[in-house]
Amino acid sequence: MAALTRDRNTPEKVEARLRVFGVAAGTVIHAGALVVLESGTLKPGATALGLVAVGRAERSVDNSAGGAGDMTVPVKRGTFRWANSAAPEAISAADIGQTAFIVDDQTI
Repeated sequence: MAALTRDRNTPEKVEARLRVFGVAAGTVIHAGALVVLESGTLKPGATALGLVAVGRAERSVDNSAGGAGDMTVPVKRGTFRWANSAAPEAISAADIGQTAFIVDDQTI
């Protein structure tokens, strides 16, 4: 296919932005936290290998006395303003489009 020679209406697939996940055993998640999946259950963001960032927790949940998946929390996907890590790991304009790494449940 040839390159564009005029404007193009490029359709966008609108995906569900809100999903519900089971919370990991012994875990507290605060509303507004950056949350990750580990072994299929939700945890607050942290520095660790094997975690999958899934979005922002939409409400608080205290599953500190519960088992894996005993409680759930809705999570919104999107672009959110997280705190920036301290130097030398701080993100700058030069990092736009690059992979970011999670520090904790509010910092990248």
